[in-house]
Formats: sequence, C-alpha cells, structure tokens
Amino acid sequence: MVKKVFSIDTQPGVQRDGTIFDINFYTDGLWVRFQRGRPRKIGGYRAITQTGTGYSRGIFVNSADGVNQVFNGYSSGLEVINVDNLGIGGGVNQFTFNGIVLTTGTLVGGSSYVNGTYTVVTLTGGTGSGAKATIVVSGNAVTSVTITAGGNGYKVGDTLSATAASIGGSGSGFSCAVATIDSGFTSNALNLWQFDSLLDSQGSGNQLLLAHPGLNLAQIDQTSNTAVLAGSVGGTALQPLRDTSGTTPTGNTISVSGGVVVLHPYVFVYGDNGLIKNSTAGDPNNWNGADANETNVSSTKIVKGLPVRGGSNAPSGLFWALDSLIRVSYAPTTITVASVAQTFYWRYDIISSQSSILSSQCVIEYDGIYYWIGVDRFLLYNGVVKELSNNFNQNYFFDNLNYAQSQKVWAQKVPRFGEIWWYFPSGDSTECNDAIIYNIRENCWYDAGGALGARRTAGYFSQVFHYPINAGATLSEQAILFSASIATTNASATITIAPNNQVSNGQLVVSTSINSGAIVTVIVPTLASTTATGSSAAFTIVVNSATGILRNQAVTGTGIGVGAVVTVISGTTITLSVANSGAVSGTLSFAGLTLTLSTTATATIIETATFNSQAGQIILWQHEIGTDEVIGTVFSAIESSFQTSDLGWVQGGPSQSSPVGDNYWLHLERVEPDFIQSGEMTFQVTGRAFAQSEDVTSAPYAFSPTTGKIDLREQRREIRLIFTSNVAGGDYQLGKILLHANVGDVRP
Repeated sequence: MVKKVFSIDTQPGVQRDGTIFDINFYTDGLWVRFQRGRPRKIGGYRAITQTGTGYSRGIFVNSADGVNQVFNGYSSGLEVINVDNLGIGGGVNQFTFNGIVLTTGTLVGGSSYVNGTYTVVTLTGGTGSGAKATIVVSGNAVTSVTITAGGNGYKVGDTLSATAASIGGSGSGFSCAVATIDSGFTSNALNLWQFDSLLDSQGSGNQLLLAHPGLNLAQIDQTSNTAVLAGSVGGTALQPLRDTSGTTPTGNTISVSGGVVVLHPYVFVYGDNGLIKNSTAGDPNNWNGADANETNVSSTKIVKGLPVRGGSNAPSGLFWALDSLIRVSYAPTTITVASVAQTFYWRYDIISSQSSILSSQCVIEYDGIYYWIGVDRFLLYNGVVKELSNNFNQNYFFDNLNYAQSQKVWAQKVPRFGEIWWYFPSGDSTECNDAIIYNIRENCWYDAGGALGARRTAGYFSQVFHYPINAGATLSEQAILFSASIATTNASATITIAPNNQVSNGQLVVSTSINSGAIVTVIVPTLASTTATGSSAAFTIVVNSATGILRNQAVTGTGIGVGAVVTVISGTTITLSVANSGAVSGTLSFAGLTLTLSTTATATIIETATFNSQAGQIILWQHEIGTDEVIGTVFSAIESSFQTSDLGWVQGGPSQSSPVGDNYWLHLERVEPDFIQSGEMTFQVTGRAFAQSEDVTSAPYAFSPTTGKIDLREQRREIRLIFTSNVAGGDYQLGKILLHANVGDVRP
C-alpha cells in the first residue's frame, strides 16, 4: 500500500554550481525556461533566410510601414533582408560602400574647350557629390584631371564631368571615370559591427543608418581606428561619416576604435584612451559646432555606449570603459572668466572606476536597468553599479567560457518571459554554442543546456517585430541540390531551363560553359503559345510564330513527345529534344524559366548543370515562434528536458527539504502527470545510493496529454526525475505533479 502522496517542490532555476545532492533547484535542463515558478519549453524558431553571408557579427532592425529591415554585418560586408511582421519577405540585398574620390582613370577629353588650367572645378555626375579637381585643357581638349577634394558617396566606375562654364565657357564631351575611392570599409575577419540610426534633420532629412565595423572581434582593447559609415536607412549604400558642415568643417572622416551610439539628436563615437566625441544636434556631418565636443574621460578604451534616461539632463548616455563606467549628460553651463563667457554643454561623471566588462557586446538594458558581464562576475547599473548575484551558474559560465573568444559573448533580452540571455562560446568552441539566462521576474538563473537553438553569433531583441532575430553559427557547405538542362548564350548572363520548382535565388550554378561563381539572382517565368505542325517521329516542328520561344523551354501539345524541350530555333522551324509521338497539330505551349546569373556564359550550348547550395552561408532565425525548428516546409522536433532536485527520504522527501531525513530508500510506485502538453513526453527515474555514487537511470516511461497515471516500481536512496519532450509539435508547461511513494529498503 502506498504510504504517501507528494508533489514536487523543486525551486525554479537550473543550478549548475555545487553538488547535485546540495541543490534545491532543478539540476539539469535543456531548452527549458521558467514561468510562474514552473518549467516550460522554450519556443521554436523558423528560418527567415538560408542565404545570410558568413558569420554574423552584428544585427540591427529598423521598422517602418509594416516592413522590418534586418541589417546583418559580416566580416566582408553588410546586407539587408526586408520582412513583414510575420517574418515573411524578400531576398538578401548587399550594401555597396561608396566614398571619397582618390583618383580618376579613363579620360575622354572632349572638344572645343578653352585651353588653360582651371582650379577648384566642381565635378558633376556619379553617385556622390562634392568632388573638385584641377583640370588642364590643352589642344582644346581636357588632358588631365587632378582631384583636390574627394567629396563623398562615389563608387568606382562613376562617370564624372564638369560644366563648360567652369572650364573656359565652351566645349563638350569631357568625362572621366572614378578609378579609386576611400570607402572607409575594408573586409577583415576581425570586423565587429555596431549600429544605430538618426534623423538627419539639418541635412538630407533622411533617417540614417549609422554603422561602425570595428576591428574588435579578437581583442576588446585593440586600438586601430576605423571609419563610422552612414547612409539612408532605406538604401543599400554607405559612405564614411565626415565633418563637412558647420562653420569650420575639417573634412576629416570620423574614425574611432570603439563604436557609435545615438543620444538623440546627437551622434556619439568613442574609442581608445577614453575618447568620447559628439556631433552637433541633428547634424551628423557637423563636428565643429558649439555643442559638439571631444574629450578623454578615461585612460582605457571606451567599448560601448547606450542611451539612458536623463530627466532634466536629457539626452544622457552610459559609456563603458575597460575599467570604469561613465555617465554623459547634456547640462549647458556658462562660465565667465575675465568678462569672457564660455558655455560647456556636456557633463561627464565617473560612476565607477573599479568596474570591468567582458565583451563590448554583453551589455543590455532591461526596463531602465543595465546588465552586463565583468571579467569575473555579473554586474548591473540601476543608479549605482552593483554585483548581480548568481549562485546558480556563475562557476559554470566562467569555468567553461573560451576566454580566447570572449569578445563573441553577446546579450539579448526576451521581455515576454522576463529573460536576459548571454550567448557564449564554451569549451574549445570558437563560436557561441550555449547561453546562460537570467530571469528577472522569477529571480533565477538557468541555461540553454548546449541546445542547438543557442548556437547563435548575433541577434536583435523583439520590438516592433515581435520575434527575436538571431544568426546561426553553422556555415553551410556547397552541396548539389539538383541537376537540370540549361541553355546558355556566349557572353550572356541569362540561361533558360524547363519549369522547375526547386530553383531559387542564391543557388550556385556549375557547368562547363559558365564562368565560376555563377549565382542565380533573378528568376523570370517564360511562356509562349502558337499553332504548329509536324510529322510523327520527326524531331522538328514548324510554328506559326517563334516569338517568345526560347531554347530549353518545355513543349506540350498534340503529337509532342513526353519531356520534349526546344534545342534549336531556326526561323519558324523548331528542333526538339525527343521525337514527335504523333502528328503535331493545334496550339502548343512553351514554358520555361529565364535565370539571370552573376557571371556570364562562355559558349552557346545546351548542357546539364548542377544547382548547388553556396558554401559559407548562415541561417537567420526568427525565434520564439511555434514549438519546432522550421526550415521551409520541414518541421523538426526541438528536444527539451528538465531534471528535478533530489527527492529522496534522506533529503526530507519529495515535497520538502529537511536538515534531518530518514535513512530509507524511496520506492516510487506511481506518477500522476500534470502538464499543459502537446505531443508525447517521457520521464525517467535516476538517482544513486550515495552522493558520490554513479547515477542509475531507468528506461523512459512515455505519457500523452491524456495519460492520468503511470505505474512503476523504481527505488533510489537519492532520487530525481527527468522529463523530456522530443517530438515535432511537442510543447509543455509543468503543473503540479503528484508522486505516490513508499518506504523502500531500510539500509542502502
């Protein structure tokens, strides 16, 4: 007869530090979180795109008019993916990096110009503005162009010219091509991106994307400066941010080693030797105005800046140096010395000079409180800097962190569940493969358990787009997806294939007649219909009109053989790939796909090509959606599990912890599940005779959402239960499980 019925009293959180026997919290967990003090499965994730480029080193999201622009920075560039509020959208669009003209190349001299040397000539044309040159005209044609001011926003290949009025008053036909530029961006494996946005209210009137690709991925304290880049948030081009407006512009590019942040309406940049520098209000191109400033507030590098509530001293911001925390506030103060008045606009306060920061990416704000990881503890700022107590997994984190990759630690929040996540590379992993989680509402800690969903290199928390967006940490490998016949034309970037529902943008096309690196960029269906005649068993037909008919189109109609495609077009005579199955008559249909590639063909031919996935690509994931991993139409189960604390009599029993227990084995005879549950789950009984003995784990006991009880005969002196969900569509929230237990053997 069962002696007692208990409920499980394990406390919320997964405690990794300490011994299992000494823990009143859950002792293990995989992709599990806590709500109302109970475990529940963490949400699923869906692929937004499988063609992100390289490892992501920074993500930023801008939302407007129902479109969410997902900016993804990687080592050799920046790309944007536009999605709606459900995460559905278009393809990946690459940014171009425009810049300052350095030299010009191909020169067309024109004619009828007035001989002479002309200085400070404004150059017209191209994608940028502001370029000036010294132009020499000899023999009534332009013979040389020397750049004296590079302007900004130009790209290599731009065609420039000048008005006749600026070079003598007559003549025409002069042009020169931009040969080299200073774009402010260099591809580098160490690039780590920081982003923000600002309304350029004093200049273009555009909302600007500000981006800083710092060489900070390997070392948080590196000192090399790189340019801050800027461009319209709705465009796909960036250029160096420069001091070009105001009363005394220097023309200098704004370059720092730390990063960029907007304290509206000011742009702040920061870097080595405690540098903090800001523009004038509303004008990111004016760094010389009265309210612009530059100062050094620390002896160490500033690595991160975030806006903070400033009250009467708004705007305000917090800036993290390697060893201190600084608050910057807008506090105009006029000081008069010897009848000379001077206004100081900014106040710099050292909040703490005895702080530390592990990674420039590990700071996160949650409801006005700032959380981050120091080099050996967790910290917060709520008006003062304080240690964030962590008795759950502090040792687990610092003992397993790959310190050589600590700059890759990054923070994200999930406000729906009151969570802050810190992703980190553990063991010898060079990319993030786990995450520790602080739950503010439950005041407890847990971790992702090394789940696949924690293998993310960068992300952005939910705001208007109410799903977190995270970048996967697994690079794709080139693999053949399918083979198909293609029709190529020499020197053309377009090919034709028969209708095929497997082809998609971003695939790599490989064949002997196409230059290497051919990526599908555009897919256009091609359709034609016309009447035709032809003899049975012949390989040719005669059409009324060949308009719209292309090689490799599939042909269907009366008398056409199965699988026939167009191989040769000669006037109205069409040669097919298979013989006619009968007399051809009536209207025929011609259908195919025209693909535009990133490279051209080297021959005119019909041949078989392979369509491949590209190597070096990543998946951008939409998290907290559904319960499964979803890639296209493929749904895969996400395993989730949790393990209770010790429930044995020696601990006081399943529902209480007591300093004095009974030296009996616990004999478990029945479990009454209580879950909000989808899909089948299992539980296992595990435990040991002594605290340092090996665990003995039972076979799984399965139960469904309608299972009332599970009868069993398991006994352990120190006993724990493991619950697991690992089926597609599986989900759970724990309720109040009842355990039927009796006294087992008297002695262990």
